[in-house]
Amino acid sequence: METKWTVDNMHSEIGFKVKHMMITNVSGNFNDFSADATTQGDDFSTAQFNFSAAINSINTGVADRDAHLKADDFFNAEVYPSMTFKSSEVVKKSDDEFKLIGDLTIRDTTKKVELDVDFGGIVVDPYGQTKAGLTISGKIKRSEFGLKWSAVTEAGSIVLSDDIRLNSEIQFIKQ
Repeated sequence: METKWTVDNMHSEIGFKVKHMMITNVSGNFNDFSADATTQGDDFSTAQFNFSAAINSINTGVADRDAHLKADDFFNAEVYPSMTFKSSEVVKKSDDEFKLIGDLTIRDTTKKVELDVDFGGIVVDPYGQTKAGLTISGKIKRSEFGLKWSAVTEAGSIVLSDDIRLNSEIQFIKQ
C-alpha cells in the first residue's frame, strides 16, 4: 500500500556548512522549503523523495553574506529561484541507514548526488499524527553547480572551500 508523507517544516531544517579561510566552518540554512515522500507502507527504503528550497530564503545570519549568496557569484536567485532534488534510488544499508541517490538541480545544472540517510524511526506524536524522522547528510562541490565565486588571500590561502557539506533534519507527517 502506497503511503504519502509531507515535511513538517516546524520540526525540520535544511542546512549546509562550508570551510572559510580553511580554518573554520560557516553554517547556513534555507528557511522556505518543501519536501514529500512516497513509501510502500511505512518502509522508507522504498521511498521516492522530492524536495525544493527557495534560494531567497537562504540564511547564514549575516545579511550582506546572504545577499552575496543570492547574487550571480553564487545562486543567482533572480534567475534561478529554487533548487530541487528528486530521488532515483534508495539503497538500504541496514534497518536505519540508507543511501539516497538522486538528481540535485542548482542554477541550471543537474547532477546525480549520493546522500547518507540515518532513519530515526516512526512515532505517533501527542496530537495523533504519525511522524518519521531522517537525518540526511552528504557533500557536493559547489563549482560543479555554477557557484563560482573564489578568492585567495595575500598569503595564498583559499577563502572558501569548494566542498559544501549538507546536513538536514527532516520530520515527515504521514498523510
